[in-house]
This record gives sequence, C-alpha cells and structure tokens, in this order.
Amino acid sequence: MEKVNLDWGNIGFEYRKTELRYISYWKDGLWDEGKLTEDNMICINEGSTVLHYGQSCFEGLKAQTAKDGRVLLFRPYENAKRMIHSAKGILMAEVPEEKFVNACQQVVKANLKWVPPYGVGASFYIRPYLFGHGENIGVKPSPEYIFSVFGCPVGPYFKGGMTPVNFVVSDYDRAAPNGTGGYKVGGNYAASLLPLSIAKKQGFADVLYLDPATHTYIEEVGSANFFGITKDNRFLTPKSPSILASITRRSIVEIAQKYLGLKVEECQIPIDSLDQFVEAGACGTAAVITPIGGIFYKGKLHTFYGDGKGVGPITKKLYDILTAIQVGEHEAPEGWIVEVK
Repeated sequence: MEKVNLDWGNIGFEYRKTELRYISYWKDGLWDEGKLTEDNMICINEGSTVLHYGQSCFEGLKAQTAKDGRVLLFRPYENAKRMIHSAKGILMAEVPEEKFVNACQQVVKANLKWVPPYGVGASFYIRPYLFGHGENIGVKPSPEYIFSVFGCPVGPYFKGGMTPVNFVVSDYDRAAPNGTGGYKVGGNYAASLLPLSIAKKQGFADVLYLDPATHTYIEEVGSANFFGITKDNRFLTPKSPSILASITRRSIVEIAQKYLGLKVEECQIPIDSLDQFVEAGACGTAAVITPIGGIFYKGKLHTFYGDGKGVGPITKKLYDILTAIQVGEHEAPEGWIVEVK
C-alpha cells in the first residue's frame, strides 16, 4: 500500500488525524458491537463523570512494519489486561480482551497507509481509552461508558531516541500511597503536568518520582519506568504498588534474564544509592528504552555511562533485542507478537 507523504525519520511524537478510529458504547450492562468512524470528535453529556471526577483510563501500544511487510502488534493482550485492571480500580465497565485487541487490529488495518515503513525509526502508536459519560451529577460510577481507539504515526518520545537524557528528582508526588498509582488513569498524568513543566524549564527531559510515603526510594519517571545496571551487572528496577505495571519493563526484564543472562532484582532502590549504577534507563511504550545520562538530586547531577554522554552496552543490547523482537527479527517468547491480518 502506498504510504502518506511524510518525512518518516523526523515526525516527532505528536498527534495526527488519520482516516478511521474505533468507538463502542456500554449501556445497561452491555457493550455494542463497535464501529469505525471518520469523526475524531466525541460528544458527551455535560454531567459525564470523566469531566467532573476523572473516571477514565487509557493504554498505549504500537504497530511496527516488519522487513517482509507484515504489520505486527507487540503484546496487545497485556495492554488489554492492564486496561481491565485500571477499569476495576475506578469502577468502570471492563473491555473484554478480545474486543480490545480486535479494535486495535481494526484501527491499524483501516490506517495502513499511516503505518511507517520498515526501518525509518517510527511506529504507529495506538491509543485505546475508556471513560464514563452520560447524565450524572453525584460522585458515583457512570451510567454509561465509551471505549475508543485511535492511532497515528510517531517518532521517539524523547527527542534523539537513544541519546542520553537527564532527569531531575521531584519533590512532588506522582500518586498517593495506596492510591491509583498502579492504574493507568488520567488523574495520575494530570498530577504530573506541573512538576514536568518545572523540570523542562530547568532543562531536564522529565521528572524522577520518589515513593510518596517516605521520599527515599525511586519509583518511576513521569512517562516511563526506571531501571539501572549495577557495577556487577545486576539489572535493578523498583518494586512498589504505586508504580504503573509497564509492559515494556516486564518485557526487558525477561529479555535481560533469558537472552543476556543477567541477574534481575525487582526491589526497593534508595535514591541515595545512585552511585551503584553504571548504566540507567527509562522504559515504556512511548519511550521504548531511553538511556539516562544523569539524575539531578540534592544539587548534584549523578551521571552514568560515559559521564552521562554515552549509551551503556547492556542498555544498547536490551534496546536492540527488544526492537528486533517488535519487528519480527529476533526470537520472541510465545504470545508476544500478534500479526495484523
């Protein structure tokens, strides 16, 4: 299929309207069949819970073009499961796994000319979202829900892709203890906008949050999960109920163990122990794997591989294997790749 005329290698991470998106409505305990539509505007009641009480969640996943022309989804059933987890956490109607994955497939197939060609460093980002709407005024679960999926081509989330970026430790909290930190809900991201704005004005790419209870342990970056490689080649990543369960992080944990033979530890990581790391990175669907050059904490920039200017060898291997799996060029664990047909 002929592709749209874009400078694929320089498109950035931004919204573009594509031809079709999917929308489905839940009412009286049932989902309708859903449909594709050209309309990228949604009309909802003024009393909708999404507007007043933040009853919404979303996902992010990507479609990639393989060398042989196939279009591949990376672990979409894991995104479906995570959306169910988020929906349960804020009492929304759950989207069945098959409905979720089928909707994503429909959107990709309907917009194939927008799926970046193989080897250009871009991907087709898919955004499923779910929210409460309908007539309501009180603080209670919504009487109706909308599930929709759209997609558009994107470049790297952090400018420069595999170029190291610097983060700053924030005094703000991303989520409350025993709150919604483990769910991919809109409110968590709304809470991150002010600290992210402050960080960018200071010249940093994003914020590194600490645990909300004690402010002593690393939690996650505002837009991704954190990992570090120690001097003795251990792969460490934070463990906390407040962290969003990143599918990319779970994937590179398995890659680190299965393909690189690294010892992996999901544990509490004190912020005062940054000196144990020779490499550090941020990982997520949008970020993929982004090397961290340095973390600014207590008036000092703690740098990692190559004085914060290089990409560490283990981080590079993790990135190479992950991205090769995503385009069908490396052995993938069972169920990780779903071809769009």
